[in-house]
Amino acid sequence: MESAVGASGPGGPDGPDGPGGRFRCASFNQDATSLALGTKTGYKLFSLTTVDKLDCIHESAEASNVYIVERLFSSSLVVVVSTTTPQRMNIYHFKKGTEICNYSYPNNILAVKLNRHRLVVCLEESIYIHNIKDMKLLKTLLNIPSNPSGLCALSTNHSNSYLAYPGSTTMGEIIVYDAKNMSTVTMVPAHDSPLAALCFNASATKLASASERGTVIRVFSIPEGFRLFEFRRGMKRYVNISSLSFSPDAQFLCASSNTETVHIFKLEQEGPSGEETDTWSAYVGKMFTAASSYLPAQVSGMMSQDRAFATVHLVTSGQNICALATIQKHPRLLVATADGQLFIYNVNPQDGGECMLAYNHRLLGVDDLMPAQVCPSYAATVALPASSPITATLTGYSEDGGAKNGEVIPEHEFADGPVCLDDENEFPPISWCRDGTRVGRGRRS
Repeated sequence: MESAVGASGPGGPDGPDGPGGRFRCASFNQDATSLALGTKTGYKLFSLTTVDKLDCIHESAEASNVYIVERLFSSSLVVVVSTTTPQRMNIYHFKKGTEICNYSYPNNILAVKLNRHRLVVCLEESIYIHNIKDMKLLKTLLNIPSNPSGLCALSTNHSNSYLAYPGSTTMGEIIVYDAKNMSTVTMVPAHDSPLAALCFNASATKLASASERGTVIRVFSIPEGFRLFEFRRGMKRYVNISSLSFSPDAQFLCASSNTETVHIFKLEQEGPSGEETDTWSAYVGKMFTAASSYLPAQVSGMMSQDRAFATVHLVTSGQNICALATIQKHPRLLVATADGQLFIYNVNPQDGGECMLAYNHRLLGVDDLMPAQVCPSYAATVALPASSPITATLTGYSEDGGAKNGEVIPEHEFADGPVCLDDENEFPPISWCRDGTRVGRGRRS
């Protein structure tokens, strides 16, 4: 589910600043409960638990010109990369304001992906796979096809760690790699043109992809690599797909691009008898399928592709990122725009159509919120108060004692047991930090 994009699209430290020279990148965390924003002066973290209130839970000025910032679920662990040192990755415990460790690499870091077991660093022609609990380098994938945008996706499911990345510079081939057992799973011939976007669903049973043309989005089964769904975003023009994101239940898939339209597609399931579910879109699909047998292959192929179930039309276009999440018990579409705004829309899971705006927040500036538009019936009915969740807890990583003295954090942040990320036995060799504490330092591989 994790989505990330720079101010001028994914792909490293060389892009221009965002509006006002402050906004460089934005990313949703793995379950879309948090939004991270990289700026010219540092980074910000926002909590996404309510619709009408956007809490800035942390703001840091330790690193300037941040073009990558990734948070591990709702934990205190944040990974930051700055244009000042684009070959170095810094890992922080933001609640304590301390650096856990930093690692350096041979070339500029283009992307960083996290789950509960693995941390993946993507360079243009290599990928580094670390064990997130001690940051040990487990595997280096060298001589991969040139990947100047740093395109890759890492599954968030703790029972596996599938990694997807481009397998070709000229075609849309996807390599699916098992980052838990360190083996290649499959190669998926997804598109005729190079890849532009990749995304796993939460359980890592589906993988969505889009090519540089941006007209067709496909969904494949994992680990088999079979094509399950094909959606047509549009036919009038090629666009740059900037993000893909599944809903938590994998029943919907959203796609944003450099245009003003965000699309939501519904993954129709077949019934027990093999027939599609009895919906209007399924009925129309059958009509198109029947008619396509009388038409040329290229035309029938386009007719067999499903169209958007729901859409959003933004005021301006740009490299936006999107995510589908459940907030206050109802499905929402989140869109972070390149001009520093967060739009929250209500999604009607039964009827689809044009999504209604619930709230519009400004991400830049102190408490600078834009009021919501007046929303008609369906939008008004879903703005319900959230109930306090009940979560189990376990001890987490700590600078001063690991499991014994670790702070209490929600159980979903880590899958198995306590974590001590800066123990000197886990980070040879050891160097001294600016504040005099000892941290692990990565080796240049």
